[in-house]
Amino acid sequence: MSEYGLIFDVDGVIADTEAVNAQASIEMFEELFGLNGVKRRDFEAGLGRGAAAYVRAAAKVHGLKLTDKQVEDATKMRQEKFLAMLENQPLPAFAGVLELMQAATARGDFSLAIATSSTRQKSQAVLKSAQVPYRQMTYITGSDIKHKKPDPELFLTAARQAGVDPRRCVVIEDAPNGVAAAKAAGCKCIAVTNSTTAEKLTDADLVVDSLAEVNIERVLTLLKSGQVDEIY
Repeated sequence: MSEYGLIFDVDGVIADTEAVNAQASIEMFEELFGLNGVKRRDFEAGLGRGAAAYVRAAAKVHGLKLTDKQVEDATKMRQEKFLAMLENQPLPAFAGVLELMQAATARGDFSLAIATSSTRQKSQAVLKSAQVPYRQMTYITGSDIKHKKPDPELFLTAARQAGVDPRRCVVIEDAPNGVAAAKAAGCKCIAVTNSTTAEKLTDADLVVDSLAEVNIERVLTLLKSGQVDEIY
């Protein structure tokens, strides 16, 4: 059993998927509902909460009331478009992601996990594109849980399956809902400003502009100190 856990969200943390998520969703709204003028910022309230919440967030901004069946159709088309875009233009990992994973693995006292509200098919495509060795990690998706973020179930499940006390885990997130879920699970949280501003992530224990700023020693300091680190 490992002493520590390092848990990574996928969208907006592993790779710059949010731009692709938004574009796939914008095209879906145009084709499925004839709704023009949807912007990336319209999805912000749904970040990190799963595909249905993501779609409903933009629909609410534009006063569009969707039935459960319409949301189901919308999320299906959105995923199909996302996968097609990713196949045509693979996304590399963000700076610092693979390096941090490699450093944690090399120590031997860390268990690594992937924990995402996304589906397995969609998140797996991102992980493969970014060349993340996810098969060597605990891997939890939105299909494995009942309650989406900001509920802590996702991260509690990842910690349990990794065999690590949540209080000895660091979650890496990019959205306020994810930060809230990590803290509710009892984990430390590092938030990266890939998808929103630092001001919206201040509940995290550490906020950075890039994971290139975070080495494994900094993760250990955060775990051992129990102190809120400097906000960047």
